[in-house]
Amino acid sequence: MTDEEPAADRSLLLLDEQLCFALYAAQRAVTAAYRPLLDELGLTYPQYLVLLVLWERGETRVKDLASALRLDYGTMSPLLKRLEAAGLVRRERSAHDERSVLVACTGPGEELKGRAERVPGALLASTGLGTAEVARLREELWGLAERAHPTADPRPPGPTSVPTR
Repeated sequence: MTDEEPAADRSLLLLDEQLCFALYAAQRAVTAAYRPLLDELGLTYPQYLVLLVLWERGETRVKDLASALRLDYGTMSPLLKRLEAAGLVRRERSAHDERSVLVACTGPGEELKGRAERVPGALLASTGLGTAEVARLREELWGLAERAHPTADPRPPGPTSVPTR
């Protein structure tokens, strides 16, 4: 670029001007804020997300769990194996459809829910965000996800989904 080109054109490729980098940095920072809270529970962030879905829905097919978390089966399988080895979930073939594998929390997995209930509030406290700010930010991010990938609804299916169309 030359000195005659407008400053706006020069900023197009600046790292700090990239939406993707701001999202990436925010995601890493929020995940890092979760880490000490989840360490107390003996969970990784992806394991916590799996348990959130199971606590909300109960017994769930692996396919539906992967869809809710936007993960592929190759990622889900080792994640579920680790949770099963920790005694927090059980997997079994569906009696109605042998091709489907069902996942459910075990007793210890359900007991962990009580301890996990403090995580969202502790995260809010650590970030200084209020519930209204979080709700607004979450809606904006779901809207961005939908606009960035308009062929699929980015929101997880379930009772908490709010139609956007």
